[in-house]
Amino acid sequence: MILSGQEIRKHLGGKIVIDPFQERHLNPNSCNLTLHNELLTYEEVVLDMREQNRVRRLKIPDEGLVLNPSQLYLGRTVERTETRDLVPMIEGRSSIGRLGLFVHVTAGFGDVGFCGYWTLEMFAVQPVRIYPGVAICQIIYHQLDGEYRAYDSDKYQHNHDIQPSMLYKELNPGAAQRDPQLQLPFGDQASS
Repeated sequence: MILSGQEIRKHLGGKIVIDPFQERHLNPNSCNLTLHNELLTYEEVVLDMREQNRVRRLKIPDEGLVLNPSQLYLGRTVERTETRDLVPMIEGRSSIGRLGLFVHVTAGFGDVGFCGYWTLEMFAVQPVRIYPGVAICQIIYHQLDGEYRAYDSDKYQHNHDIQPSMLYKELNPGAAQRDPQLQLPFGDQASS
């Protein structure tokens, strides 16, 4: 069963936290979430599931940023959410989808107990200009039946930023975490 907008409002501050919450973003059975002003893109030509892949940060200016096809962009919501005893799910808004912009490639369902910002896996069918603060997706809440163990992953729980894939932590658990950004020697470092 999906919660109505009125039920979402009723559970705010309890089972549901949406911060900041804006009343105008509440829908009949969901709540819109907005796009933060930064994106990440991967710098690797071939992404490796077992490795921490390099990323580049992009700022979305007020005048917008054009997303190009065949490029994955990772964004995040402005809103931080917490969910207890419910299963959160994000979906793209139909107005966004009609522009050919997917806001989550495959990861629409969240886990009961998730606390943090939502990372968006954005992919454009054709070039599309996006803007910071736009209502980019909607969060939906499903009732949960049966006993459960709340989400407590060390990968994404209580995040504060856009989260690239951390699958390498599962596939290569003994590897030391490294900074994936290449350090190039400049100035005095180049001569040593």
